[in-house]
Amino acid sequence: MKNYTTKEIKNIVLVGSPKSGKTTLAECMMYEGGVINRMGSVEDANTVSDYHEIEKERKNSITASVMHTEWRGFKINIIDTPGLDDFCGEIIGALRVSDTALMVLNAQYGVEVGTELIWRYLEQYQKPTIFVVNQLDHPKADFWNTFEGAKQHFSEKVVAVQYPLNAGEGFNAIIDLLKMVMYKYPASGGKPEKHPIPDSERAKADEMHNRLVEAAAENDEHLMEVYFEKGELDEDEMREGLKKGMLNHDLFPLFCLASKKDMGSGRLMGFIDNVCPSADEMHSEFTTNGNEIRPEEETTTLFVFKTENEKHTGAMSFFKVCSGTLHAGQELYNTSNGASGKINQLYVVDGKNRIQVSKLHAGDIGATVKFKDTHLNHTIRSENDEVVLQPIVFPNPRIRMAIEPVKQQDEEKMAQQLNKLHDSDPTLIVEFSQELKQTLIHGQGELHLQVIKWILEHVHGIEVKYVNPKISYRETIQQAANANYKHKKQSGGAGQFGEVFMHIEPYYEGMSDPSGFNIRGKEVHEMPWGGKLVFYNCIVGGVIEARFLPAILKGILEKMEEGPLTGSPARDVCVAVYDGKMHPVDSNEISFKIAGMMAFKEAFVKANPKIMEPVNHLEVMVPAEFMGDVITDLQTRRGMVETITAEGPYQKILARVPLAELNRYATSLSSLTQGRASFSTEFLEYSPTPPDVQAKLIQTHAATEKAE
Repeated sequence: MKNYTTKEIKNIVLVGSPKSGKTTLAECMMYEGGVINRMGSVEDANTVSDYHEIEKERKNSITASVMHTEWRGFKINIIDTPGLDDFCGEIIGALRVSDTALMVLNAQYGVEVGTELIWRYLEQYQKPTIFVVNQLDHPKADFWNTFEGAKQHFSEKVVAVQYPLNAGEGFNAIIDLLKMVMYKYPASGGKPEKHPIPDSERAKADEMHNRLVEAAAENDEHLMEVYFEKGELDEDEMREGLKKGMLNHDLFPLFCLASKKDMGSGRLMGFIDNVCPSADEMHSEFTTNGNEIRPEEETTTLFVFKTENEKHTGAMSFFKVCSGTLHAGQELYNTSNGASGKINQLYVVDGKNRIQVSKLHAGDIGATVKFKDTHLNHTIRSENDEVVLQPIVFPNPRIRMAIEPVKQQDEEKMAQQLNKLHDSDPTLIVEFSQELKQTLIHGQGELHLQVIKWILEHVHGIEVKYVNPKISYRETIQQAANANYKHKKQSGGAGQFGEVFMHIEPYYEGMSDPSGFNIRGKEVHEMPWGGKLVFYNCIVGGVIEARFLPAILKGILEKMEEGPLTGSPARDVCVAVYDGKMHPVDSNEISFKIAGMMAFKEAFVKANPKIMEPVNHLEVMVPAEFMGDVITDLQTRRGMVETITAEGPYQKILARVPLAELNRYATSLSSLTQGRASFSTEFLEYSPTPPDVQAKLIQTHAATEKAE
């Protein structure tokens, strides 16, 4: 294939709701560009983009697929993304390396839930955006409703470049407001004929053309002067104004398509070539220390935005060449982790197909296999200079579940594959909780976790099940208490004897030492699960020999690891051992360990103990009409709403909610808001549980212990 320069490369990302036709549009563009000789279909599971088995089975994109097409001397790299927010990691990664976003709208349904959610990512990255109204050949297509919906939901700066003459089952004509012609397509689609705009449409076309001209002129003072002087802009001037408006994220052209019938794609591709920015016209890449990286720099810089672990070839890394020229066989350095190696195999990728190439210029997107220790977000350079590009920031997980292999012998294999899945999908977080004795996975939604389960079972042959995750409670005390315990055991020969008198009280930062005791020693222990234990040696007169004090401390620490109330870790306690008894023969370390543990347990129960639960900070973005239902639901979850602020058409609710009440919140929120709300959550603090919740937790733990 031809070797394209930076100015000849356009990178676009297809985004939009499920079933809007993104994958079909990608297929159509490749067909129009001659890269493929026939169009596949989602229904027949033979598209270039959706090549994974799960995508063929579900008839939906799950991962971002990289492709390319060629059009009139330009190379257009295409990244087809999933439409579901559960797979937002794939969408965000693709947006990071693309230069223009094509927001595909389904003409049957207008602006859908997924479109609103994806728009927030576009706003975050400020990418030039084109709206594409697709499926205009559907009997229920409604272009004008879709167009007005786009302006209402996103911006009045959405401006039509085209409109359909006869949307619906007989669709075959588009009025182009930039070129001021009518394109008429044969029934089977393909190359259109150019016709004058019909007289019946002339007034509407002139009015909409003037709006387009005004929108183009608004983005440049010189063009505005030309417009005021002539009352018009020529086609090249309009293109210039449209490009500037797109680069400023202040103008959003809208096009018409029926991609399944190959109607309108050629005109869209021509606009991409003529108007959409190439890499050298986009904003600079920046390093983690704020320095610029420009395409024209000589040093080769790659940014890895996607990785996949393929069964037969191993790890494949997808990257954008951000500066310089990349040559096959070039020695490169991974400045993110210090690894180095050669790019032995350099590819342009079309779905699962690879085209081997000798070099790629800045702005291009390529792939390689088995480049040592390379993961998503890594920077690769031709100089080992520790320059690292700013990483993609992925959203926090919104759902968590515990996962278990059905067969115990698959546990290690499951853990290995989950870690590999995390490497290619950072929105999936995997942790093994020693405290809960569970493997937890955190994802973006229930479908996200269902797909993980499908991959483990169908690709790796590991049958797994999800169970509700346990909650990491903490136990502490609210007042001082004393207790003593005598451990005595006689079984013929040497026995066991140890008695410990103990005082405990709550610990807090800056507190003074307990009064009324002769303090001989003090140890402060940071608990692995948070909080502290302060241990005081207050023994006088040698009633307990110093050699037994570590055993007493060990007994206390063991009981704190599995607290007296629910078996949850205890924290923030001061313990003073002030008296006790020994036996000259029967006293030993195990005796004092048991005595210390049991004395601590009795004192803890007397000290007005309290169970602490993890509380999360929750942020919900919800359309105003659903706000009341969402707040009511949060109240049933023991949530405390802190603030409510307006952000465009959304209300942002900030609340504190116990983690125990957030199980399956993603599903509930989607149901309450017809899928139009989104949320994020992160740990905030530990807070006391209400008395009724505490009583239930203690009762449940007691019943479990009895059963065991």
